Amino acid sequence: MGISIEELDSQQIDVLKEIGNIGAGNAATALAKMIDRKIDMNVPKVEILEFKEVAELLGGPEVPVCGIYFRVDGDISGSIMFLLTLKSSTTLTNMIMPTSGDMEIPDEIGQSALQEIGNILSGSYISSLSALTGLSIKISVPSLAIDMAGAILSVPIIQFGQVGDHVLLIETEFNEGNNEVKGFFFLIPDVDSFEILLKSLGVLQ
Repeated sequence: MGISIEELDSQQIDVLKEIGNIGAGNAATALAKMIDRKIDMNVPKVEILEFKEVAELLGGPEVPVCGIYFRVDGDISGSIMFLLTLKSSTTLTNMIMPTSGDMEIPDEIGQSALQEIGNILSGSYISSLSALTGLSIKISVPSLAIDMAGAILSVPIIQFGQVGDHVLLIETEFNEGNNEVKGFFFLIPDVDSFEILLKSLGVLQ
């Protein structure tokens, strides 16, 4: 059995937080290139939380959210989920397609754009992780769901319940003019992958 998130010490957590900062910075740069406008980013908050706390952070398990889910494969395996409140997902869609208006739920074209944004942001994050660790890491084609936070989070909870009930969460806030987007990335490595990741970062013997 590999190391779980609950067993990490403060040095290991600090290293993972630093990777979160670098990955989020690269994601903001990628988003700015995509929309060809300046993007400001607040310093990301990187925390280790229980799954149930993630839903509270989004406003509670009953709040509708947009979730973009990826499998991670290669030297490490697991999954990434990128979560946005519906308000943030609409704002993000409008940054790319100003004609999309103020729909509460993005339409098919908007959802397609969100998948592409999720792909670019998660790809930037994984590229940073790969560059820092020297590991070969690939992500799958994204799948997008719009549902209540509790329902969306139940997928990784069931899938990775054996790894533990904690998750590494990166809360990122992007600003473009008056537009503010708050997104939540979380990385859920499979059982053996945390150990590989920490060893490659030099914080585990």
